[in-house]
Amino acid sequence: MTEQTVELDRRFRNAVAGLDARPKPPASRPVVPGSTMTGAMGLALFESQATSRHLDFAARRLGSARQGYYSIGSSGHEGNAVLASALRISDPALLHYRSAAFFVHRAHRVPGLDPIRDVLLGVVAAAADPISGGRHKVFGSVAANIVPQTSTIASHLPRAVGLAFAIDRAARLGLSSPWPSDAVVLCSMGDASANHSTAAGAVNAAVHTAHQGIPMPILFVCEDNGIGISVRTPPDWIERAFGHRPGLAYFGADGCNIVDTLAAADAAAVWVRERRRPAFLHLRTVRLLGHAGSDVESAYRRPADITADLQRDPLLTTARLLVESGVATPADVLDRYTDLGRHVAEVAQVVSREPKLDSAAAVAAVIPRSRPGPVRADVHRSGPLPADAKPRQGTQPVTGHPKASSPESSVPVRSRDPLAGGDPMTLAQAITVTLGDLLTRDGDVLVFGQDVGHKGGVYGVTKGLQKRFGASRVFDTLLDEQSILGTALGAALAGFVPIPEIQYLAFLHNAADQIRGEAATLSFFSNGRYQNPMVVRIAGYAYQKGFGGHFHNDNSIAALRDIPGVVLASPCRADDAAAMLRTCVSAARVDGVVSLFLEPIALYHTRDLHEPGDNGWLAHASDPEHVELGRARVYGDGTDLTLVSFANGVPLSLRVARRLARRGVGVRVLDLRWLAPLPVDDLVRHAQASGRVVIVDETRRSGGVSESVCAALVDAGFSGRSTRVTSADSFVPLGPAADTVLLDEVRIEAAVDELLA
Repeated sequence: MTEQTVELDRRFRNAVAGLDARPKPPASRPVVPGSTMTGAMGLALFESQATSRHLDFAARRLGSARQGYYSIGSSGHEGNAVLASALRISDPALLHYRSAAFFVHRAHRVPGLDPIRDVLLGVVAAAADPISGGRHKVFGSVAANIVPQTSTIASHLPRAVGLAFAIDRAARLGLSSPWPSDAVVLCSMGDASANHSTAAGAVNAAVHTAHQGIPMPILFVCEDNGIGISVRTPPDWIERAFGHRPGLAYFGADGCNIVDTLAAADAAAVWVRERRRPAFLHLRTVRLLGHAGSDVESAYRRPADITADLQRDPLLTTARLLVESGVATPADVLDRYTDLGRHVAEVAQVVSREPKLDSAAAVAAVIPRSRPGPVRADVHRSGPLPADAKPRQGTQPVTGHPKASSPESSVPVRSRDPLAGGDPMTLAQAITVTLGDLLTRDGDVLVFGQDVGHKGGVYGVTKGLQKRFGASRVFDTLLDEQSILGTALGAALAGFVPIPEIQYLAFLHNAADQIRGEAATLSFFSNGRYQNPMVVRIAGYAYQKGFGGHFHNDNSIAALRDIPGVVLASPCRADDAAAMLRTCVSAARVDGVVSLFLEPIALYHTRDLHEPGDNGWLAHASDPEHVELGRARVYGDGTDLTLVSFANGVPLSLRVARRLARRGVGVRVLDLRWLAPLPVDDLVRHAQASGRVVIVDETRRSGGVSESVCAALVDAGFSGRSTRVTSADSFVPLGPAADTVLLDEVRIEAAVDELLA
């Protein structure tokens, strides 16, 4: 063991050996008068705490031997084992990373689980790790209802709030959910994380929701050890910040004392379960062994402070309680402690030899990928939602995906659209109709976001939906993108297919980590057992004639295109928008896919293409009904030039193509439609058909979509001529100045002329 672990182990053994034995009372008697904790409970908690301590020791030893890869320990936080006693196994838990004792104690209550082996398999990144499959060390278990988290900055809190909301909403709507209708969501964090904007926003969202009379059964737990890596937390800060907030019940306890912790945890759990309102449990803990294996506390902490923490060691406090109450003798405690240590060490040696993930394919196998056949079947389904239509949370691990079927043609099929056979419509109208169709057919669909309810959205896209389907399924949220996406993350865990709306693309960047760090990674860190099916609608791009400036005219999507497994849809006209939205919703339901649905604001209500009154940009919302992920759309069959574009660039390119045709240049326009996965096969086929390509990219030249298109052509060995024309590397200014930085038809035609020359 390291010097720190040796000293901690020595202190514990010496202190226990120096205790005086007492007469043994019945195991059913309270360990102290007035407590609900019996001697048997105390012994069980000690075993979980001691196991957690030895797991920390083993992780340090494995790391020193270069056999382990994770050393953030739980020493000093072992009091959280009590939370596993106060809550039910069926209560979902989203845990702080110092929660080994909780994990061990809850796992002990579930037949067939071996928490020692499970934790150590994660430490050594073994492929047999039952929760992440060797991808990351996390505390998670389907059987124990522990949803794995890797957050160090409380980014899992919005998801926890969303889950608490969705558990009761699912019961209200009669939707089958993995969680009991009276469940309490446990969400723990550290004192440093409690200061993060994500935590502040999540707590605010919980209180705000409960203030409106909406059930919010969540128990926030702050394990306050007084320090975040090396930055101290003022001793009274957590209580001052959370202890007197209206609408948030506050409970406090000495987290190093299991009797005190149990009393507070029991009271808090009962309060939340009965009232369905949020509560905050503040546990005062200590941090032993530093932040992680590489951390040397003596470099930034005073020896007196380190010693003071050692004197509050929760494992020693529990051992002293057991001895002084007569439940166990010092020898009993030490024998059990030693036996556990020996067993943990033996298991550590065994798991260190377990195979690791050995290929990129194995690592990425659990990143959600859509299966065209089942998705198509769900899109075309006319009946109600089958019981097995969606990926159930807590299923078997994903071991791979079937190969994609051959590309399908865009053939019109039977539609359920209530306006089928009626007049063609705009992009916005098609999305409205399609959302209504989905809400009508499938009871698992929720639509929500800022202004989507009463107002019907800033641009009227959700107008009338709340009146038709009620505020339980179409509702407004508070103005906080983290909370909007957190609601979706939690709703997905509860059995819904959420369709949240982010009002503008620029606003998404306020909460991008809820997509990257939470939605996209859950399947990865749970070996496919948990998923976040969702379709995030985002009003985006520019070309609003200078209205609103850069917050309402944002063309920055580079940060979205590189998130593994996330689908980026970008329709530009009514028929594609309707079909692609259906596809995204079915891909979410069937395969747990996370989709970002980018809707060009400037094309929402566009009717004409070439001349005023030509209605050239209208289309039927049911023709086709389905567009396969990663399939492009082509206009024309010219063999002289291919214009490759998307979103606003498509009508710009079509107008340029018509002028070129009058000059005798045969042009085809390829609408990518999907920016991730990029329709590479279609791109290459149409590029080769003409031998010349101009990429028309309304996003920025640096980090824009055109870079990936160019790379795809190079990778495919395209030998023809190509160039790209883009908007400038600039934010979009207010007013007419916007025209100076945005791509236009003049620049597109100039780029074509240069290439043809």
